[in-house]
Amino acid sequence: MDAQVFFLVLIAILLTARILGELAARFGIPPVIGELLAGILLGPSLLGWAKPTHSLQLLSEIGIILLLFEVGLETDVVRLVKTGLRPIIVATSGFVMPFVLGYALSHYLFSQGQLASLFIGGTLTATSIGITMRTLADLRRSASNEAQVVLGAAVIDDVLGVVLLAFLYQSTRSGHIDFAAAGKVLLFVALFLLLAPFAARAIAGIIERFNRVSQMPGLIPTTVVSLVLFFAWLAHYVGAPQLLGGFAAGLALSRRFRWPFRAVVGGDAGFTTAMERAMRPIIHLFAPIFFVMVGLSMNLRTIDWSSPFVWAFSLSLFVLAVAGKIAAGFMIRGPFLSRLAIGMAMVPRGEVGLIFVALGQSTGILNGAVPAILVMVIALSTLLPPLALKWLHIRHASQLPG
Repeated sequence: MDAQVFFLVLIAILLTARILGELAARFGIPPVIGELLAGILLGPSLLGWAKPTHSLQLLSEIGIILLLFEVGLETDVVRLVKTGLRPIIVATSGFVMPFVLGYALSHYLFSQGQLASLFIGGTLTATSIGITMRTLADLRRSASNEAQVVLGAAVIDDVLGVVLLAFLYQSTRSGHIDFAAAGKVLLFVALFLLLAPFAARAIAGIIERFNRVSQMPGLIPTTVVSLVLFFAWLAHYVGAPQLLGGFAAGLALSRRFRWPFRAVVGGDAGFTTAMERAMRPIIHLFAPIFFVMVGLSMNLRTIDWSSPFVWAFSLSLFVLAVAGKIAAGFMIRGPFLSRLAIGMAMVPRGEVGLIFVALGQSTGILNGAVPAILVMVIALSTLLPPLALKWLHIRHASQLPG
């Protein structure tokens, strides 16, 4: 692709994603759905103005690494510990049930391959922290009891999802399920998650000192992006997904991750605030490219929409996606409506589910109509639960505990 053509395509991607994301947000729909629709609109499914290229793929990989960095920034380990066992129960059951049922449905009823079925089951395990907490914040329920459980459970879901991604990534590299090799990778992942935040926080201390004496603007975003990309490379070097490096760096630099790393290397809250403020525009510039690329990678015209397989598989996965998470809310004790609200808040997949689809598609494990089916399931399970959650809180506001 010529440079001038690439510029036009990139302009179209950025502006279309922004416009459709804004429209989605105005209608109370998660912006990620609008960004996904931007890819479908610009790609071969509709207009055919853009297609996945190596350059766009590199930009999208930077976007997803930075997005996981933001997830790490928003992870509150201290708050998670204080919520007790309830989030652990909700997260574990909400992770295991959709994964096992999704795998069994795909492999035994719809004759999908073993690795493909694992990816499909993994897609159903996700919970989007951003979408869920944004919905609860709009309802002024972000400090409620169920919000605390949902936040803790969503954080655990993210960690479990990262570990599952590492396992699936190793499986795609070998072409088969190799538990010994996967166990070795998971050991590296565990060591990486334990040691990387300490190293990242130590490096951030150096950045902090240089920032005090720097005579040029832009030191923080330049060095922090370099740090995130370095940890992405390091994660890949040890056999883990690159996005794991972004997550570890974000976890270390989060103002909420105080022990034991802050106790050892310290940290200035003002620097952390300045770092978050400087990084968010960069994240919001690159992250939409990833979601647009998911849409560009699909060609809905090649799908036989009259096929019973497409509709039966889509409907079955959607039912599992919703039922598995709602059932997780009922694994703990409490009022019926409170448990229902917790389960519904865990349903949205959003960006996390799309990461599974993108990885499976890029490695060739998910092909044919399956990626499009999964994207439809993710879109519906992301769009409908926040609307249902709003209705539940408005209709039964007086019956829900504070």
